[in-house]
Amino acid sequence: MTDGAKRVRKHREKMKAAGLKPVTIWVPDVNAPGFKEEVARAIEIINNSAEEKIILEELSNVEIEGWK
Repeated sequence: MTDGAKRVRKHREKMKAAGLKPVTIWVPDVNAPGFKEEVARAIEIINNSAEEKIILEELSNVEIEGWK
């Protein structure tokens, strides 16, 4: 086993001992063809939504204690 593999194993054992477990999270590939166009399309839909404007207005009036 390489030194790098030993370090990874030690780190994982430490995290497991702390009650944690590894998870895999899949996120969009920002370099994928069409990604920028899809984001622009979604933003356009949100920006043109009357409901979204109401929601944003309501959220702007929410105060969370301790949040700056």
